[in-house]
Amino acid sequence: MIELSATPMTWVTAGDSITQASTHTRGARGWVEHLHERVRRQLDRRTDIVVNTGVSGWTSADVLGSYHHLIGRFSPDILSISLGTNDAHAGAVGLDAFHSGMREIITRTPGARIVLQTPVPTGPAARATHPGLPAYCQAVRDIAHDTGSLLVDHEAYWLARFPDGDPSEWLDDPIHPNALGHLHMANHTLRTLGLGELINP
Repeated sequence: MIELSATPMTWVTAGDSITQASTHTRGARGWVEHLHERVRRQLDRRTDIVVNTGVSGWTSADVLGSYHHLIGRFSPDILSISLGTNDAHAGAVGLDAFHSGMREIITRTPGARIVLQTPVPTGPAARATHPGLPAYCQAVRDIAHDTGSLLVDHEAYWLARFPDGDPSEWLDDPIHPNALGHLHMANHTLRTLGLGELINP
């Protein structure tokens, strides 16, 4: 759960294309925009700042390489990290680098409350290109446990909703969530952070 301060807070959401939320929402809000609406409007935290620094196609190594530009210069009170989908292209041999990169991002942000988010599951058509994605989701869980970070487990939430393993209803293509998928990502994130749900999104 996130403890909201009486003074304005800065929220940074670092990640890949699913955080950036371009194209695949078809003009609707992405999950970070929903978070922004909930925090700044519905919770009346009008002077909080919510910054989306997601970059399509990026991995943990890319974010770490541009750490100051994407994260450090904002001195976030809350840092959400949503990575792993692109890292998973490396398969099992990339897991150690993913672990070290994610942990280094956290270490470099000592004053922030860290929120780690597992990737969402892919559709069946992407299983061949992302066979290691479940292992990267588990890595995120392990890192959250080891570092005391908050965990938003989208993979578990989606698989509970789609026990057949096909979440295509919430996807725009085999990898990227559609508008409905982003709305579910936002509400699952908000509930996990103890911030309720969106009102009339």
